[in-house]
Amino acid sequence: MNKIITISILFFVNFLFAQQELEKEPPFNIKTISFVVNGNNVIPFFKLGDPFELQFDDLFGNEADYYYDIKQYNYNWSAPTDLSKAEYLDGMDNQRIITYDNSFNTLQMYSHYRQGFPNQLNQITKSGNYLFSILNDDREVVFSRKVIIYEEEVNVGLLVRRSRDFGGLDTKQNIEMKINYGDKILQNPIQNVKVTLFKNGNWKTSISNIKPQYTLGSELIYRYNEETQFWGGNESYTIDNKIIRTTNNTVAKVTSGENIYNTYLYTNTPRKNQPYTYFPDINGNFFITNANVQNAAIEADYSWVYFALEAPTFTEGAIYIAGMFTNYALTDDFRMEYNRKTGLHEKAILMKQGFTNFEYILTDKKRNIDFENAIDGNFYQTENNYTAIIYYKGNSDRYDRVIGIANTNSEVIRN
Repeated sequence: MNKIITISILFFVNFLFAQQELEKEPPFNIKTISFVVNGNNVIPFFKLGDPFELQFDDLFGNEADYYYDIKQYNYNWSAPTDLSKAEYLDGMDNQRIITYDNSFNTLQMYSHYRQGFPNQLNQITKSGNYLFSILNDDREVVFSRKVIIYEEEVNVGLLVRRSRDFGGLDTKQNIEMKINYGDKILQNPIQNVKVTLFKNGNWKTSISNIKPQYTLGSELIYRYNEETQFWGGNESYTIDNKIIRTTNNTVAKVTSGENIYNTYLYTNTPRKNQPYTYFPDINGNFFITNANVQNAAIEADYSWVYFALEAPTFTEGAIYIAGMFTNYALTDDFRMEYNRKTGLHEKAILMKQGFTNFEYILTDKKRNIDFENAIDGNFYQTENNYTAIIYYKGNSDRYDRVIGIANTNSEVIRN
């Protein structure tokens, strides 16, 4: 009985600790969180030593003080690594973000914060999983984001194929992979090499804990079917409000509210029973831009964007608006509500103007994504980006290195 109680307590503690690593979503006043390279929002996978920025807006616009904390985690994000901070960080974190500007010539006031990495005060020295947390004056976590820092020690080949399973032939995409480590010595690679696969950089739908099926010389071979399959989904919807006062083929109507513009999108209808149609998108990404200014970071305005979807009601599940601009978070901030008067699922989200991709996600009552009954269906032809992250932890190592990365696109899908 004592053993059972002890195991139960340990399981509960580990469960709570595992939950703590999850990204914390920001409060209402923090918007447009973005990892930026060369002025573009990117998925936070960075080569060790390469520069990038973390940017965000505070709608209070009061030049509040924010600080950042960097913590290294293990492969599955269940706990911090055994390394001390001094072993993976040259310098000290917990520094105040000193680069910020107030918005200029916008109806919505905000302060725009930028923090570059590496910087004069600290530099990450080891690859791996990292949790970047932004803190307030009371050292409370305002929000946090996952980041992967990688090395290029092995060669990785990726191939996208249609499903071999007849039931998923028209709806799924399968990833095949091989890892060539050449003359490098990897201890027991079958057990110590781990892989995580991403579709369009979405952490919520990533696939982990994939073991190689077999080895061929210095190559690890992955030719699974079900274990490495993703639902194809459909092309993203687009919002183009870089000229915030005009309509276009994505914006049906614009009105001026009391203090801010209202952007009404065209009503969408489910596409799951329609033929697949290719429409170029940016795979869930977003770009902040204002066509009439030079510095969109502080001169792009905010508007209330009104989404409308004509779809059946769901007694147990829910529909969420998702994309990189929401961090694919299934929170009430992005949950649509059914309007009995209009017969539509509706939601208003305060967004910074620019060019934004989004999709509708259907969940069950436990907030698990219902891929099979996706609002806009699943098609094997859908253009998606796929990324493989390769981890390695030797028998005596104290942390999981990221020794390789590979990217591919389903435009080159094979039968």
